[in-house]
Amino acid sequence: MNCIRLQHLARPLLAALLMCGAGSVAAAADGYGQLEQLFEDWRAFERPPMLEGAPDYTAAATRDRHARLKNFQQRLAAIDRSAWPVEQQVDWHLVRAEMNGMDFNIRVLQPWVRDPAFYTSVWTFQSDTPAHEGPNHHALVELWTYAFPLDAEAEARLAAELATIPPLLRQARGNLTGNARDLWIGGIKNIRDQAAHLAQLAERTATAGEPLRAAVAAARAATVEFAAWLEAQAPAKTGPSGIGKENYTWYLRNVHLVPLTWEEEVALLKRELDRAHAMLRLEEHHNRALPPSVPIASAAEYDQRAEQSLQRFVAFLRDEEILPPYAYIEPALRAHMGAFVPAESRNFFWTVAHHDPLALWTHWYHWFDLARMQAAPHASPIRRGPLLYNIWDSRAEGMATGFEEMAMHAGLFDATPRSRELVYIMLAQRAARGLGSLHAHANTFTMKQARDFHVAWTPRGWMREDLDLLGFEQQLYLRQPGYGTSYVTGKYLIERLLAEWSREREGEFNLAEFFAEFDQAGVIPVSLIRWQMTGRDDEIRALTD
Repeated sequence: MNCIRLQHLARPLLAALLMCGAGSVAAAADGYGQLEQLFEDWRAFERPPMLEGAPDYTAAATRDRHARLKNFQQRLAAIDRSAWPVEQQVDWHLVRAEMNGMDFNIRVLQPWVRDPAFYTSVWTFQSDTPAHEGPNHHALVELWTYAFPLDAEAEARLAAELATIPPLLRQARGNLTGNARDLWIGGIKNIRDQAAHLAQLAERTATAGEPLRAAVAAARAATVEFAAWLEAQAPAKTGPSGIGKENYTWYLRNVHLVPLTWEEEVALLKRELDRAHAMLRLEEHHNRALPPSVPIASAAEYDQRAEQSLQRFVAFLRDEEILPPYAYIEPALRAHMGAFVPAESRNFFWTVAHHDPLALWTHWYHWFDLARMQAAPHASPIRRGPLLYNIWDSRAEGMATGFEEMAMHAGLFDATPRSRELVYIMLAQRAARGLGSLHAHANTFTMKQARDFHVAWTPRGWMREDLDLLGFEQQLYLRQPGYGTSYVTGKYLIERLLAEWSREREGEFNLAEFFAEFDQAGVIPVSLIRWQMTGRDDEIRALTD
């Protein structure tokens, strides 16, 4: 494994030397230095100025920032990258994609104008992706990062963060002039949930100092008032919420660097939905003589099954040489084993987990990614942290979803064939919800119709209308174009990369080596990872023409 890593880490320098010669390498390094400086300047600019203690999303400030964005795009275009090794050219495209993301948000998506959920500040949980899903403002309160009871320093920090909420919500009343009904109605729940979280926070900090208690009370009062204002405005909101097929395709190709169109994503997800249902029936037929799968019925049983599943998963990944021997695999799994949930309170994914925890944990590649980003930050400053505008979605969600089926085909469930059924149930659910989101963005489905389709095409009735998860997912995918499909489209792009990469190594294919090189590229669009791993730049050239 050490040889694999050494070989890969040396590849960028070796490629540059072979292609360019020493003099050209020096010139390339100087040009890349310009990109690093531009990236630093760009990220500082991307954060809006402050207005009365909160980020400024007013129309005047947004127009000014959009005009100034062109200067950054011109600076980027002026950098000569022709002699750069592929890895550095990939970084250039990442910066270009982020700038396109800001342009699209201002021109089309306009979450600060159309989407009340954009003004949600309080987050009580860590996302399993590099950053929170969906468009979010720039002054989030990550409550999950605090350890209670708070010390004096943490109290002061939290009070300062909460102080942004009242001015932000006052500003929001002037900014929210859009007419997107489904986004508006969905956003009310987000704001109501924030009020509930702040009420809970008030109880947890009842013995804190006066500054924190006052900040919590003010934030809660502002949130309750804002939710009431949203309710009062709701009857007047009558317009569509989707961005349309043309905008959707532009966003896929120019921001998330997904080499597909709206129509191609529809065709792909229809195929995967059909395949998932057909494969499920074949698995059920194959297993027809086996006892039925019985869900976990108690906390003690869950704990026992979870520990067995963890040990089995770690041993499988190691003994079958599926992944490199990453030191963080077991700690990452152990930190997210979950706990028993009564049957009446389970959402779709915990229904799966209570049939076999391991079926769900194959999706936990997310936590491997986050552990790796923390333990071994990428050498490139551009890839070191989360990309903006959820540009990482095809890689993050595609790999987590793809690994479910990859692990199954590699033999993980050979001894528990009923668990193979669960993999196809999860795939069907993701294809169904993705298709719903595609039609919602085309404005051929309302949010209600997208949810109904999602429910109807999820096997065994495991996705129900009364589950909060249903509303959360469809609202998120309406808020963030391309996200609802990224689980399936990213999976497809990664499977295609695996096929291409392995064909070049016919007879010498090593799965752990594939994942070592794949992971080392970072949590970036799969199209760019493909270019870096295979040398094929046809997709990127097509996306920049």
